[in-house]
Amino acid sequence: MNKSKNDLPIAIIGAGPVGLAAAAQLTKRKIPFILFESGSSVGNNFLSWRHVRVFSPWRYNIDKAAEELLLQSDWQAPDKEALPTGGELVRDYFLPLSQVPEIHPHIHLRAKVISVGRKGLDKMKTAHRDKLPFVLMVERDDKITHYEARAVIDSSGTWNQPNPIGSGGVFAAGETKLKSHIFYGIPDVKNKHLERYKNKNVLVVGSGHSATNVLLDLSDIQEDYPQTNIHWVLRKKDLSKVYGGQEADALAARGALGIRIEKLVQSGRLKIYTPFYILKLEKEKDTIAITGILGEKENTIEGIDEIISNTGSRPNLDMIREVRIDLDASLESAFDLADLIDPNIHSCGTVRPHGEKELRHPEKDFYIVGSKSYGRAPTFLMATGYEQVRSIVAYLDGDYDAALRVELDLPETGVCNSDGGLSDAGSCCSPDDSSTSCC
Repeated sequence: MNKSKNDLPIAIIGAGPVGLAAAAQLTKRKIPFILFESGSSVGNNFLSWRHVRVFSPWRYNIDKAAEELLLQSDWQAPDKEALPTGGELVRDYFLPLSQVPEIHPHIHLRAKVISVGRKGLDKMKTAHRDKLPFVLMVERDDKITHYEARAVIDSSGTWNQPNPIGSGGVFAAGETKLKSHIFYGIPDVKNKHLERYKNKNVLVVGSGHSATNVLLDLSDIQEDYPQTNIHWVLRKKDLSKVYGGQEADALAARGALGIRIEKLVQSGRLKIYTPFYILKLEKEKDTIAITGILGEKENTIEGIDEIISNTGSRPNLDMIREVRIDLDASLESAFDLADLIDPNIHSCGTVRPHGEKELRHPEKDFYIVGSKSYGRAPTFLMATGYEQVRSIVAYLDGDYDAALRVELDLPETGVCNSDGGLSDAGSCCSPDDSSTSCC
């Protein structure tokens, strides 16, 4: 006997913090769900930057519904004022939450969602559309399985879709060909990736907190391996904006990062090119030459061995091509969200709480949440994502008053993570930092 649409589970895509929070909220309301994670672990993207410590203390990184479930188990709550690393977030929060008996059976790992659509209808067909279930095509162990769902919450993030290093948001000539020499993200240069970078000419691209973390790590290995040469390419005209609030920063760890990077710049131990707009990468014997516009003139940086790209990320929209979505033309965020999060106007501390209403799309009961809901804007916070899914789950449960209510508590300055590109993590940048992720 076929199930009616309302008897079907709600599908969650992505087992990062916001996807897991959605699972906790659905569990709290006793609503069936199924969660698909393309990686081999919950929080899989966080494991790629497990060595990086965030700026926000634990108390802003744990969803309330998730905490209620965890406290019913033998979970040892972390020190709420401590600053976790990406690895600690996975080990001490995501993994224990995924093992909660009400959640664990419904998580599918190594399950990549290939497409989402309405059952039997393509994007153009309207008749009876809202009455039909969603169908998710999922690849797991080289097998394709189709799952039906009454609603879909896409929390797949943006971490696996890094921005190119080329000027204008497009790949520089030669960038794809030389991708084996480019690390998109935050390498563990002091441990796991030490051999790749020690005593090399390394070029870092980006002006946010990811870039500054990488530069400081490179400066540390430079002390033990003095032939390590550091080059920094960024698009900012005013380098002082990178330093942030320093001693005046409400988050001491973030302020300390600004102080350290300013001291490194003043030490003369790295070569800076700004504003530099990359146009072309070419292989010259065993090294790379990077050509671009420095100021108003063409300039080439020669002799580079490795490039580290910290230019942020963007949403992958391929799997939801058959879903009717309404995105802002510039940010690629949910349309009604764009004015609230535009990095030309807002930092993470000035984005007001929002929920189901702002995240609606023309496709009924389909929602994009977490960092993916912000599109290219680097102003996302984990706590904001938790509020998003709390509101959406309340709405799907018919609790419209709770869906409209604001239940987000943050300090006035906002709580920011150390990377704007981290899937479902958080970020913080200055309002004019639209050209790059702030971390």
